Amino acid sequence: MDIKSLKIISNNLPSNPGVYQFFDSKNNIIYIGKAKNLKKRVNSYFSKQSHTGKTNKLISNISFIKHILVKTESDALLLENNLIKKYKPKYNIQLKDGKSYPWMCIKNERFPRLFITRKLIHDGSEYYGPYTSIKTINTLLDLINNLFPIRLSNYNLTEKKINDKKNKLSLRLFKKNGHSIILGFNIEGVEKTNETKLIETQYKKNIDLAREILKGKFSQFKNVMKKKMQQYSKNMQYEKAQEIKEKLIALENYQSKSTIVNPKINNVDVFTVYSETDYAYINFLQICYGSIVRSYNTEIKKKFEVDDKEILEFAILEIRSKFNSESKEIYTNCKINLGQNIKVSLPKTGDKKQIVDLSLKNVKHFRINQLQQRKQLDPEAHYQRILNQAKIDLKLNKEPYHIECFDNSNLHGTNATSACVVFKNAKPNKKEYRHFNIKEVVGPNDFAMMQEIVYRRYSRLLKEKQSLPELAIIDGGKGQLSSALNALIELKLDKKIALIGIAKRLEEIYFPNDSIPLYLDKRSETLKLIQNLRNEAHRFSLKHHRNKRGSSFLTNELEQIKGIGEKTILDLLRHFKSNRNISTAKIKDLKKIIGDKRALLIYNYYKSR
Repeated sequence: MDIKSLKIISNNLPSNPGVYQFFDSKNNIIYIGKAKNLKKRVNSYFSKQSHTGKTNKLISNISFIKHILVKTESDALLLENNLIKKYKPKYNIQLKDGKSYPWMCIKNERFPRLFITRKLIHDGSEYYGPYTSIKTINTLLDLINNLFPIRLSNYNLTEKKINDKKNKLSLRLFKKNGHSIILGFNIEGVEKTNETKLIETQYKKNIDLAREILKGKFSQFKNVMKKKMQQYSKNMQYEKAQEIKEKLIALENYQSKSTIVNPKINNVDVFTVYSETDYAYINFLQICYGSIVRSYNTEIKKKFEVDDKEILEFAILEIRSKFNSESKEIYTNCKINLGQNIKVSLPKTGDKKQIVDLSLKNVKHFRINQLQQRKQLDPEAHYQRILNQAKIDLKLNKEPYHIECFDNSNLHGTNATSACVVFKNAKPNKKEYRHFNIKEVVGPNDFAMMQEIVYRRYSRLLKEKQSLPELAIIDGGKGQLSSALNALIELKLDKKIALIGIAKRLEEIYFPNDSIPLYLDKRSETLKLIQNLRNEAHRFSLKHHRNKRGSSFLTNELEQIKGIGEKTILDLLRHFKSNRNISTAKIKDLKKIIGDKRALLIYNYYKSR
């Protein structure tokens, strides 16, 4: 079906909440989506607005559209999730992680056992978890066993078997290192019923306390243990009091590692999303009485253009289902709608904001690890992703596979040189690096030098019919950028080569004919790519300039000062214009340019003459 026919279908959709389904020519569902307004949402796919290549691919495969009406947007979200699980459409996002995680199980049996399992059996047993770290769950199990050991044997200790006169099994509490452990053993002539009830009552108390710890509630157990410790101490049973003290210390050590905020914050799920062009990263924290009882990260590969709201809503339903979470409150960094039964907060201050910030820190760290892994497994895909992001950040028409950067070097207008470095696929291509000696400009005119060198570079590429870069970077601010633009206009390349300048002090990015600079995040890979080009151009240009100076035997009085290098001399001459001005400069003016230590060296040198 063509786009025109699909537009007619979408225009006839109701303006109600619901779920829409896209089918291909073979009648397979290729995408399922939800909408508050079906007509408006589906129409957006076929409007004249530009889409990404992935979205265009989805649209090109749509042959028919069906829809299902529901009462609310939250109903649409739940229905969408269920249908995605059932049909697994090609273009819907999917959580990558499919492995099972361990749970802590309190078995539904007489004298319940506490053990680790990866299988959930619906037999009335209690399950706590799942835990994403086996280290955490082992630490917790060791802690509980140390505080009040739980039986390990899976022998069937039903009341009928214990009280059966033909059965020689009995129970007792076996004391070991001050701990009471239930054991079964053969013995005759013992009244079993009363003994069993006494043991069972004490055992249930231990299980209740273990249950509270698994829930993250430590106060009840700590209060019980403190009272016992005080009683033992009062009765001068100091060894027993010391044993309890050691248990309390072990519990507090565990608690201190997990408590992060106000203990009044209880039964809360925290979700944050960090999104890029091709991937979204999700972190999930579960908070119980101010403690993190669960942490989980996952990534979602975007199969077409999709916003963070849609990704997070999908991920929350999947993750909560995976971990059997029934929390009624969620903290997050993205505005979402999960229905009336779940309260969603976007904290701005206080303890709640601290938890969200911690979750976001986790997800960003997870993202870095994933990127490093992908870079090792598929380096080309890593560089492709960087270029895709550069296209978005710099608002380019296409990915800058070929980038060039220009830098000038001169010492008080003498031995002026320039350099052009070339990156292909976000990597240096040193075979195409070029040095230039300034021919037409006389004196220290950085703007005219930049215009000359850019003109010479691209007039030659045109003459030799070589490929042009998608992006050219100028090491400098608005003045150098305007000069470079004049060169491109003269060559009629201003529409073919994107041009930007990077100023050194604040690392701001300038665009032609735009007085407001762009400030990229310091951790941005786009900024890092631009900085790599600028630094490489500066290194390459300075190297040629040094060689030229050496060959011409040019000397400067500043070179006689121990501790003053060529870069410092260049910076001083660019600012003060001459040695004479440097020699009479005030110490505070020197410090602004080259810092305290080197300024003092120069100031003292001229003062002593």
